[in-house]
Amino acid sequence: MSTRRCEWPTENPLLLAYHDAEWGVPLYDDRRLFEFLVLETMQAGLSWLIVLRKREGMRRAFDGFRPERVAKFDERCVQRLLRDEGIIRNRQKVQAAVTNARAFLRLQKEYGSFSRFMWGLIGGRPIVNTRRSVRELPATTPESDQVSKALKSEGFSFIGSTVCYAHMQATGMVNDHITACFRYRQVQRMVRRRL
Repeated sequence: MSTRRCEWPTENPLLLAYHDAEWGVPLYDDRRLFEFLVLETMQAGLSWLIVLRKREGMRRAFDGFRPERVAKFDERCVQRLLRDEGIIRNRQKVQAAVTNARAFLRLQKEYGSFSRFMWGLIGGRPIVNTRRSVRELPATTPESDQVSKALKSEGFSFIGSTVCYAHMQATGMVNDHITACFRYRQVQRMVRRRL
C-alpha cells in the first residue's frame, strides 16, 4: 500500500524529501525562519522545485542564511551574487534579502526573537486547516494579509501576501497538508507535544 501525500510533491525526489521532512513543521529557530523568508522571496514567480535546486547555492551565497552577515552586504556583494549561477539571480530579490536581513535584525532586537514576533501575529499557535485537496489551497488568506502588512510596516520588501502565505505554510504557522496526507497527523502530534 502506498503512502498518501499531498498531491504537489509529484515524484521528484527533492520535492518528496522536502514535503516529507520540512513542509508544515512548526519552526521557531530564527536562522531557519530567515532562510525560509529568503527562499520564499526568491520563489515569487517561480516553481518551488527551482528554489530547491538552488537552495545549496543560496545557502553558500547568503552565508548560511545568517541575517547578521547578509545585513552587511553592500553593492559590491550584490553584484557578486548577480553573477553567481548557483542562485536565483534577480536584482530585486537579492536586494530584498539584504533589506529584509536588516529589518529582521531590528525585530529580533526589539522582540527578543523574530520567531516571537511572527508567531505573535497569529496568536502563537499554528492554524490548522482541514483541506481535502491541494485545489482548496488559497494563495493568500486574511492572516497572510496581516503578516504581510506587519512586515512591510517594519521595513521588509518583496513580501506580499502570497509570499507570506507560502512562508507560513513552509514554517508550520499553517498546517496545509491535506487531511489524507500522512504528514497531516504527524505535524499535529508535533504541535501537541510542544504545547
